Amino acid sequence: MKFAIVIFLLAGGMAVGQTAQPPGVTSEWDVRKILGSLDQQAQRLRSVIGQVQPEQWVANGAPGTWVAQWKSAQSELQSLLTSSEAFARQPEKLSLALDTYFRMQAMESTLGSVSEGVRKYQNPALGDLIGAVVAENGTNRDRLRQYITDLAAQKEQEFLVVDREVQRCRESLLHAPAANERKPAHK
Repeated sequence: MKFAIVIFLLAGGMAVGQTAQPPGVTSEWDVRKILGSLDQQAQRLRSVIGQVQPEQWVANGAPGTWVAQWKSAQSELQSLLTSSEAFARQPEKLSLALDTYFRMQAMESTLGSVSEGVRKYQNPALGDLIGAVVAENGTNRDRLRQYITDLAAQKEQEFLVVDREVQRCRESLLHAPAANERKPAHK
């Protein structure tokens, strides 16, 4: 299998350790720009949700679950930042791309609920601001989703090529005469 991968890399004109950017997949530079923009939005969200005061809501009769949900939103925001940072270091890793995307979705879902609580128990304008900052990130989310789709398609194609080469090598090894086989003597 290692032999097949080396052949695949060399046949593609690449030396081991290099990566070529296939057509249709966003470049690593552009992915890092998307992640930089995502991080800026997340930092902006951090300052906005820092203004939320669910403990005061509870003191005024709101359910105590709001505090837990607000803390969860803060935790999800930090997890998104951590995941995004790891993904920026290795933008070719599909698992990191998916982790970042799913963390973004979880954070946005929780913040949607928190913003409703803010509108009801604290300040409608602040709740709207949270919703607006989350909505501003829609372009980054869409671009990241497209990158994930393209990257997954690329990885599937690479796997198919490597698998075909492995099968071809296996066939040639099965049909090659053994080096130590002797021809029968003719009389």
